[in-house]
Amino acid sequence: MRFYFLLLPLLLMSTALLAQGPGPGGPTPNSPTAVPIDGGASLLLAAGAAYGLKRLRQHRARK
Repeated sequence: MRFYFLLLPLLLMSTALLAQGPGPGGPTPNSPTAVPIDGGASLLLAAGAAYGLKRLRQHRARK
């Protein structure tokens, strides 16, 4: 009897889970998409350089 209580909701939800076709929006496959990399990448680069300098100074201080 428990099996039927589990099976019934799965059967009722199966029609809502059908895949849909692609919509009309979005970029075409061969067109390049502009991605703004400047702001985040420069901050990560600066943070990495600062961390590297900190570790280098710590390493030299131990010797």
